[in-house]
Amino acid sequence: MATSKPLCRLQSSVKTYARSSPRSGIISRMQTKLISTNSANSQDNLDPSPSQLATDPSPEIIQSFDPVASSRNRSEKSTSSRALPFPPFFSSFKAHAHLPWSYNFRAPKYNRGPLHPHQPPRPSDPVSREYVPGPFTLPRLEQTYSSTLAPDIMTLAYMHYPPGYRPPPPGPRLREWDMTSPYHKNRPVRPPRGPAGRLQLLDRPMTFRNIPQLNNITVHTLVKRATEDTAYLHVAGMVLQALTGVRCTVHRAKQSIAPFRLKKDQAIALSCRLEGEGMWHFLSTVVDIVMPGVKEFKGIGEMGSVKGNGNGGMSFGFSPEVVGAWPEIEVNYDA
Repeated sequence: MATSKPLCRLQSSVKTYARSSPRSGIISRMQTKLISTNSANSQDNLDPSPSQLATDPSPEIIQSFDPVASSRNRSEKSTSSRALPFPPFFSSFKAHAHLPWSYNFRAPKYNRGPLHPHQPPRPSDPVSREYVPGPFTLPRLEQTYSSTLAPDIMTLAYMHYPPGYRPPPPGPRLREWDMTSPYHKNRPVRPPRGPAGRLQLLDRPMTFRNIPQLNNITVHTLVKRATEDTAYLHVAGMVLQALTGVRCTVHRAKQSIAPFRLKKDQAIALSCRLEGEGMWHFLSTVVDIVMPGVKEFKGIGEMGSVKGNGNGGMSFGFSPEVVGAWPEIEVNYDA
């Protein structure tokens, strides 16, 4: 934290002045008196009687209990007891001359750039405004992946390289002209073969740092009848929000299609993106509750809508009848 260094420098200056000042004995006696007073007050607040014999407080004690006022009085007393004799050149630091045990750091509200002297702490720091405690427990499906699936995938994709092995340099990804014609000179390289004409992603070597794992789940639905009435889109959004617990994102048409009665910029689809613990809970519900509830279920490969992009992404869909098997939707049917 950026404010700790000026505070330490101030404290060291105060100690240096106290050692050289004739009133150093006064400062030491004040500090000793303050510590003894705090210890005496803490001992007076202790109740020697056992908790089994404790009785209810009287109505007078209950009426006199005011935590706000007691906290205000305690802060005023601590501030007055911290008044130290400062020299004239320390007059500007009187408001900031707190002792180390009473120093409370408050993270800056805005991040004013990497060069600003006051930098916000990391989000993992409990002092940070962005700190979120947890996770305290992992979902069961995530524990299964970490303990069973990840080691198996690592074993299946293991490639042994002896010590000192250096991978060969990668070849050119675009094809060169063979210079059999004078028109080949100074021409740009040719695109890769295939109808798409796009370069495929490079396969990274499998290590313990890049084992395939689930990053996010996107739940998407296309509401065809939204072109007639937007109420269908609202109902679909409520269903997706009940399934995922995430606010939906509306997708609009990019162009008009007359046969489908679709106009440009018309809301037609919804999607929800899941990450982290909610993603694992949603997948666990699909695997443990929804899929076993489908009659004559033969796997997602037999559903006819499974697609993969070859780069780690896979998509499959459910019919409206299967969506009713979710516990969040089924409870409405039972009502």
